[in-house]
Amino acid sequence: MDELKTNDYLKGIVLNLPESPGIYQYLNAEGTIIYVGKAKNLKRRVSSYFNREHEPGKTRVLVSKIADIRYIVVNTEEDALLLENNLIKKYKPRYNVLLKDDKTYPSICVQNEYFPRVFKTRRIIRNSSSYYGPYSHIPSMYAVLDLIKHLYPLRTCNLNLSPENIRAGKFNVCLEYHIKNCAGPCIGKQNQEEYLKNIAEIKEILKGNTQEIERMLYQQMQELAAEMKFEEAQKIKEKYLLLENYRSKSEVVSNVLHNIDVFSIEEDTDEKSAFINYLHITNGAINQAFTFEYKKRLNETKEELLSLGIIEMRERYKSLSREIIVPFELDMELKDVIFTIPQRGDKKKLLELSILNVKQYKADRLKQAEKLNPEQRTVRLLKEIQQELHLDRLPMRIECFDNSNIQGSDPVAGCVVFIKGKPSKKDYRKYNIKTVEGPDDYASMKEVVKRRYQRAIEENAPLPDLLITDGGKGQMSAVKEVVDELNLDIPIAGLAKDGKHRTSELLYGFPPQTIGLKQNSPLFRLLTQIQDEVHRFAITFHRDKRSKRQVASALDEIKGIGEKTKNALLKEFKSVKRIKEASAEDIVKVIGEAKAKIIKDYFTDK
Repeated sequence: MDELKTNDYLKGIVLNLPESPGIYQYLNAEGTIIYVGKAKNLKRRVSSYFNREHEPGKTRVLVSKIADIRYIVVNTEEDALLLENNLIKKYKPRYNVLLKDDKTYPSICVQNEYFPRVFKTRRIIRNSSSYYGPYSHIPSMYAVLDLIKHLYPLRTCNLNLSPENIRAGKFNVCLEYHIKNCAGPCIGKQNQEEYLKNIAEIKEILKGNTQEIERMLYQQMQELAAEMKFEEAQKIKEKYLLLENYRSKSEVVSNVLHNIDVFSIEEDTDEKSAFINYLHITNGAINQAFTFEYKKRLNETKEELLSLGIIEMRERYKSLSREIIVPFELDMELKDVIFTIPQRGDKKKLLELSILNVKQYKADRLKQAEKLNPEQRTVRLLKEIQQELHLDRLPMRIECFDNSNIQGSDPVAGCVVFIKGKPSKKDYRKYNIKTVEGPDDYASMKEVVKRRYQRAIEENAPLPDLLITDGGKGQMSAVKEVVDELNLDIPIAGLAKDGKHRTSELLYGFPPQTIGLKQNSPLFRLLTQIQDEVHRFAITFHRDKRSKRQVASALDEIKGIGEKTKNALLKEFKSVKRIKEASAEDIVKVIGEAKAKIIKDYFTDK
């Protein structure tokens, strides 16, 4: 009854929602906000949650927990985007994406004090100090700090340099003053006006506005040279060259590109997370670069996540860029901002750079996660195989077959089993070929596969999620005949080798298609390992069988020596060569005097 009342109550709210932009909040029975969303049209968007049946999953669970709806009407879609972002950060609703902001990245702080210090920090304190960053690429941060250190003499001490303390003569200069890294404001050698002029220039550099500082330095250099002050002009020139060198290293495109934001997005392999990269370009140089992660909650699309990311980064970095470069079209509008999807030229290079950064961040995160949880790597590789071959299930159990014979002699086959990407040696099996005469690989493969899976059916043993043959299209067809005959649903792939006997390609489907694999990728290495392992296993079995046959045939020729005696000798001496070299006394101990004499006489005659 309560559920019906709730449904009627919610329908009443939905029916009366305005058809205007805004944000909506879903609350549970306890009054906790569990979801915040934005909408161009509140009524249409919220209605979509209630007027259709959702697939089993988190969205259906969310809808089942909604007990109340609140909404806020705003003037524009941009206002809705900003408000949604702020409310998600404020309430952290259970069913909204989670911004995994890595707070370990450092920033550069220009401290709010009489003689400001400039230093790196991981703590943001709201005390009117200026913060630049965070820097996800730490070497870039150290490069700019090093540049500032060489350009401007700044204090690094923690002293309270108030005018009163300086006038009272409370301080003495330190080593930094003597090695000319500091101009000595602590003892009044540098006044505040001159110091703050340097700080103003430093702030411009940290914002990426290096061109303006260069122009100013160049002008100073020319004026000093005209006044014949060559030593002072040389010092300014050294600063100018330092700045020019720094700018040339950070500049990636034409410096006509100014005040542009660049965004790109990459989803995690399991599609549970998305990584977004943000670059801010000033005078053709990257001024801000940051990558962050969103944890998905309701299978949000790339478009939805990137829209959230754009609002978050622009608000965080106080960006007023009039142009935003993105990798695909977005259903969002920002006042006085144009969205560009570049096809060529410098803007395309910027987008490619952003994509490169986001892919690198994803790879780094993956490595970190795999160090903490090694099994995660295996699951990722198996998921990759599943995606490449469009399998219905994860190939947790992979079985691979190989034949071995030399000109038809002693034909054998081996089957190796990999469970969760690791060899399961207790499940390996050896097969003597029984029904095939001569070197017929296809017929041998059919015999072995049929024997293995007929027995698996009879014993109710596990069947593989993927069957791999060590061979090309012919082997695959032979295996398919048996699998079809036994009416089994087992995907079949083939591993082919090149002329140098190295794994070269993966075949799948009927007719078989080549699946492209990157050489030296983890997936390629796993498949190579499977192929090498089945080859080693089959060859070793064949070699052992051939060796035993040769040993056995040598002893079989001796009259008066039966199977029991032969086995006793081989068990003790391991080979015919050792039997031949053994003393009569040693042989007597194993098989008695009479048979020992027969053995010694036989080998003496030979």
